Amino acid sequence: MSLINWKAIYVLWLRELKKFFRVKSRLIGTLVQPLFFLLFLGFGLRTVTVPGIPSNLNYLHFIVPGIIGMGLLFSSVFSGLTVISDRQFGFLKEIMVAPVSRVSIVIGRILGGSTVSLIQGILLIIITTLLGFELPKITSLPLALLFMILITTTFISLGLIFASRMKDTQGFSLIVNFIVFPIFFLSGAIYPINNLPQIIKYLSYVDPLTYGVDGLRSALIGFSFIHPIIDLAILASFSLIMVIISAYSFEKSKIL
Repeated sequence: MSLINWKAIYVLWLRELKKFFRVKSRLIGTLVQPLFFLLFLGFGLRTVTVPGIPSNLNYLHFIVPGIIGMGLLFSSVFSGLTVISDRQFGFLKEIMVAPVSRVSIVIGRILGGSTVSLIQGILLIIITTLLGFELPKITSLPLALLFMILITTTFISLGLIFASRMKDTQGFSLIVNFIVFPIFFLSGAIYPINNLPQIIKYLSYVDPLTYGVDGLRSALIGFSFIHPIIDLAILASFSLIMVIISAYSFEKSKIL
């Protein structure tokens, strides 16, 4: 049995896409929370001057990349619920007894979940543009998409790590909520990390979403606290490490 089975990866990727397009409530649910934050914070504080933000940018422009990062974070991590659901309905057992390596299963799920989260991120960009957010230039979108892919890959892998060790959807949701909210608030998505106390700032620098949101700001509004090359390098490293850990965790877990 080869380590990488591209046919199996394609099948699992396609399955995630079909599930996404067939369940319309899933799309609506993942967009409501980011848009809620955008409408009440972005527009409510639009004219507020925030220290650390250039005077030519209002708070709406500052918060949009953070809201996109938030949407990617939540949709990515909670994609791990599909693993637990598949285990409960027996689908996971069927693919585990097939002559397919667990590494291929993990890669297929990561690619499928990343594609779904990327679609949601693009929809958020379109919606925020319709609401008044202005992209600096169309050529910035490829860099933004690259950061979005790395964000989703990192946090889908995190979701798979937890899902490979758990069997209960409620327990998964409780633990993931306990983790994703600190990740979100430490990332500087809704306020500049430079304004945080020093100890909190240090915690922000070990948060992978910090570099994803900062990189998105560089691509979408032309402003960032960290050089985009550094953001890209650190986030790519986080992404690679998380994929390796999720593959190892999935390989060693007693899923059957």
